[in-house]
Amino acid sequence: MNKKELEEELANLKADYVRIQSDMDKLEYVRGRVSSAEAQLIRLEEEIARVNQKLDQLPE
Repeated sequence: MNKKELEEELANLKADYVRIQSDMDKLEYVRGRVSSAEAQLIRLEEEIARVNQKLDQLPE
């Protein structure tokens, strides 16, 4: 993947993270089950870290 593709993937992951975090806040408000949303956030955090690491390894 090139830098532009990695940056696009990172932007998509961050958007998903924000969306899921918002959904989780709504679930907490109505006392719903948030464990699934928490697991998704953890997975996204790992993906974001992976993409950031790949970006850091690209030559400048």
